[in-house]
Amino acid sequence: MKISGVDIRPGNIIEYEGGIWRAVKIQHTQPGKGGAYMQVEMKNLIDGRKNNVRFRSAETVERVRLDTKDFQFLFKDGDQLTFMDKDNYEQITLDAGILGDAAAFLQDGMDVVMELYDEKPISVQLPDTIEATIVEADAVVKGQTASSSYKPAMLDNGVRVMVPPHIAAGTRIVVDVYEQTYVRRAD
Repeated sequence: MKISGVDIRPGNIIEYEGGIWRAVKIQHTQPGKGGAYMQVEMKNLIDGRKNNVRFRSAETVERVRLDTKDFQFLFKDGDQLTFMDKDNYEQITLDAGILGDAAAFLQDGMDVVMELYDEKPISVQLPDTIEATIVEADAVVKGQTASSSYKPAMLDNGVRVMVPPHIAAGTRIVVDVYEQTYVRRAD
């Protein structure tokens, strides 16, 4: 479906110069002279490149709709991730690079949503938060105020996050997957 360049919104998937791009940030600009334009920061969904493009109101782009399917993460073998389609139980193997830093948060049996374009996986959406166990936590430094001080801690998946001083090794916590930050203690 064709849309005007000034109608692009963050999160829209568009086809541009032969690639599939997600609009990350937009800024509408109306200069004193000339026509208005939309400055769009885009990320290529195939190779991860970023690009800044100006779209004038007269330009049109093709808006792409991605199909989404529910998958379950099965296991990791080196840099390969294996998922199972929850509808027909077929397995698919993808390179871990498709997830970037979020790949460290995959857990066996985790339900994920895969975005597909022409039946090809473009991206994998993990849950916003996961539960993890602290395996190592630095000691609290004397004299720090309890209200705003955080200390580094290592999770069972190898990711380091900053946690409040009362969190010790062995504690289960909830972590924001995309920000890689402490949310709260797990119930």
